[in-house]
Amino acid sequence: MNTRYTRRSVLALGLNFLSSHLTRAQEPEISTVYLPFIAHSPLLGTLLGPPTGTTEAAIAWLAPRSTAYTPYDVEVIVRGYAETGNAAGIDWFLAIAQCAHETGHLTSWWCQRPRRNPAGIGVTGETRPGTPDQPPGPDWAWDEANQVWRAGLSFASWVGESIPAHLGRLLAYALPVGAGTPYQQQLIDYALSRRPLPDHLRGVATTITDLNGRWAWPGTEYGQRILALAERMRNGG
Repeated sequence: MNTRYTRRSVLALGLNFLSSHLTRAQEPEISTVYLPFIAHSPLLGTLLGPPTGTTEAAIAWLAPRSTAYTPYDVEVIVRGYAETGNAAGIDWFLAIAQCAHETGHLTSWWCQRPRRNPAGIGVTGETRPGTPDQPPGPDWAWDEANQVWRAGLSFASWVGESIPAHLGRLLAYALPVGAGTPYQQQLIDYALSRRPLPDHLRGVATTITDLNGRWAWPGTEYGQRILALAERMRNGG
């Protein structure tokens, strides 16, 4: 009697085991698929965003190359770019590279006092004869050595005028009309009060290479040259 009961129990257990496995075999398997995480880096030379270099690197690059400004002056200029650029959400390190490109590393006639033009703003190459006391208009600078007036903007200070005008103009190229934070709008308004920018050029430049043929003419490799300079400045090369 005990033997038969044991055999029946074993048979029942076997049937239950088989039934359980058949049921599981009919159920679809659920598996987890892990997709690789792909980080999308910003476009090379993006204007809006965090700085792509440090104040120390910019100072170390410009200070020994500038013939118009002392190392102390260079530090004031670079830190002015950093403070204003960080507040405005623009890559100020890239702007300094543009400044270095435009001014020959702070050596050009236009960047020197009393003009302090950081990036060829309004500089067209046009000259006019005259006398020092009779400028042709508001945006002309007297060239004493050559006794001519040169077209282009001059600024009373770097931190208060030159840097806001430069960064504000870059923002105007990067942002459509009406876009931007209140501080970005403030910089744009100041920059365009010094030199207007047509509405069709607002928001056309996501990256520095988008300024090719726009900031400088013909400028086919304008942005690429600035990117290469920024890389050298960043790495001290």
